[in-house]
Amino acid sequence: MQSFLCSRVQKWTVLIMGIVLLALAMTASVLYGLQNFPLSTAIEAYTQFDGSTEHLIIKDTRVPRAITAAFVGGSLAVAGVLLQALTRNPLASPSVLGINSGAALFIVIALFLAGNVFAFTQLMWIGFLGAGFTAILVYLLGSAGRGGSSPLKVTLAGSAVAAFSSALTSLLMLMSNQTLEEALYWLVGSVSGRDLQHALMIIPYLFCGWMLAGFMAGSLNLMALGDDVATGLGQKIIWIKSAIVLVVVLLAGGSVALTGPIGFVGIMIPHIARYLVGFDHRWILPYSVVLGAIFLVVADVISRFLLVQEEVPVGVATAVLGVPFVIAIVRGRAHE
Repeated sequence: MQSFLCSRVQKWTVLIMGIVLLALAMTASVLYGLQNFPLSTAIEAYTQFDGSTEHLIIKDTRVPRAITAAFVGGSLAVAGVLLQALTRNPLASPSVLGINSGAALFIVIALFLAGNVFAFTQLMWIGFLGAGFTAILVYLLGSAGRGGSSPLKVTLAGSAVAAFSSALTSLLMLMSNQTLEEALYWLVGSVSGRDLQHALMIIPYLFCGWMLAGFMAGSLNLMALGDDVATGLGQKIIWIKSAIVLVVVLLAGGSVALTGPIGFVGIMIPHIARYLVGFDHRWILPYSVVLGAIFLVVADVISRFLLVQEEVPVGVATAVLGVPFVIAIVRGRAHE
């Protein structure tokens, strides 16, 4: 498949345009919702803060929400790129390693055992731990047996662990109404209710994940040629795959811990990036960061207007936008 953008100048130009579009989308996220504000009010919230309701909403709700959506969207997109490269599965996403379900399970277990003892910040770190533990477990299971790890074994192990985690999560929620009410806040996937302090705790891990993924771009290009070819060219495949899992834990685990499971970003955005720039991961990764951030910020803005006088969790909006895209991918593969 030939990329839509051919020259290096075109790719840089569109990438810069994407960054500008992201800035505009984040500005719209700050200004529009159930209550709209002019741009001057948003500026005054930081230059002439007076403690008014409008200024508090902008500083404590809207700006943290826009920042969270941008970082989580970019991180889920990059995690999708890495997982699709690791498993060679075009529909791979953070859920393929059971990261979403693992994080949710750990949070539900904590709520089931201790109730309201845990604060939001503590639950966030518990979710991060659950995501990391699950990803490592799936990778170990997918590497067991003869032949070591393979895309099929990792995918099957992830699906099995995800199904088990989801079943156990449902069981615990059914056993406790209080756990059900508390856990639903995490399971739907939302960027609302997160203040800037929460975001700043996770953003350094997400940024590190972006940097590590960028350093692996050349190795990802060689892996696309097959393990044998990559090994013949001097790549340490086992170390590269281990590094991919580590970065996915940082990106997807941190994202799920901060916002809960948000689907379809990690599936859709890598395909759009590859359509624009081809199969060179040196371009796919930065494009995925920008496109993923734009997508989730825009989806969050749209979610505020799906119902009258009530906001819908962004996870619902991404599903509405993502399902037709996935169906199109499956139909396209079926006709190949």
